[in-house]
Amino acid sequence: MKVAVLHDYLNQYGGAERVLEVILEMFPEADLYTLLYDPEELPADFEDNFEKASALNNRLVNKNHRLFIPFMPMMAERLSSDKDYDLIVSSSAGYGKGIGVEGDFHVCYCHTPLRYAWEFNELGSFSFSPWAFSGVFKPVAEYLRKWDKKVSEDVNVFVANSSYISDKIDSYYERDSHVIYPPVDITQFYPEPGSLNNHDGYYLMVGRFLYYKLFDLGIRVFNKLGIPLKIVGSGPEEKKLRKIAGGNIEFLSNVSDDELREIYSNAKGFIFPQVEDFGLVAAEAQACGLPVVAYNAGGAKEIVEEDKTGVLFDEQTEEYLVDAVKRFEKMKFDRKYIARRAEKFSVEKFKENFFDILKNQGFDF
Repeated sequence: MKVAVLHDYLNQYGGAERVLEVILEMFPEADLYTLLYDPEELPADFEDNFEKASALNNRLVNKNHRLFIPFMPMMAERLSSDKDYDLIVSSSAGYGKGIGVEGDFHVCYCHTPLRYAWEFNELGSFSFSPWAFSGVFKPVAEYLRKWDKKVSEDVNVFVANSSYISDKIDSYYERDSHVIYPPVDITQFYPEPGSLNNHDGYYLMVGRFLYYKLFDLGIRVFNKLGIPLKIVGSGPEEKKLRKIAGGNIEFLSNVSDDELREIYSNAKGFIFPQVEDFGLVAAEAQACGLPVVAYNAGGAKEIVEEDKTGVLFDEQTEEYLVDAVKRFEKMKFDRKYIARRAEKFSVEKFKENFFDILKNQGFDF
């Protein structure tokens, strides 16, 4: 069986790329197509499957890809192949499912419908925020919306990464979808010996330093509380975040998965104030037995079991997060239970559920 895997772009390594790694484990002989490919920013494993990138693939675009959003649909459609594929698997938050590689059957693992098409008023990842003058950006968003809806019709089966995203697929594309949570490698992320009954008293945040992840909110709250906070990651907001952080806040970068497991395991609580489609780092934290303090929205509602695996708060403000941390401080959590419950996010569950969907469509594995 000839398989092509389509991915939006490979110019950074994050949660979507961890999912892609598992998809390629499932289809080790698959050809990988993507709009942008920067091997310097990625593990070497992708090189084995990489087949082709779009005409946009160059250093300028790789480092500033959001500036080229209006050109992405056209470049996706022009990225094609002469090969005949039996199965197309797209890993997509927008453009990947519209790549012009053709096959007999297309299953899309949807991280989210294209935000710039459907939710541009809620975004702010450009330094100059074009939606502030929506008269300019609105026609682009309308064009993206029409394109995204059109290419969604070429997908045979949608798989959403959470019920939160499944609802969006229903609303935007008027399509049903299966829900399979992103895979957490529980052979890599598990409680360190001795950590289930002890921790080092610090709280933790992990991820790319992007505006919507609200690291700044976490910093302001822990500045106020004076409680130790470790922050693992890097990204465009790092300089700003370091500038506002007090002496109780420690930044860590270039952390290996083994080191991250130890940091998760020895933390007291994980701070997750953003809205995410799922929230892979929060699931990783729970696989290590770490309870989570999360904003009560998005994928976090499907990860955190209130008062058993963490605490939820209802507004993204200092007042509400301070209150949540104070409530958390008075609670005791069964870390063994948290780690066991996170097994539903395992790589094995992901593969089993994904293959089951394809078997129901007549594929034989």
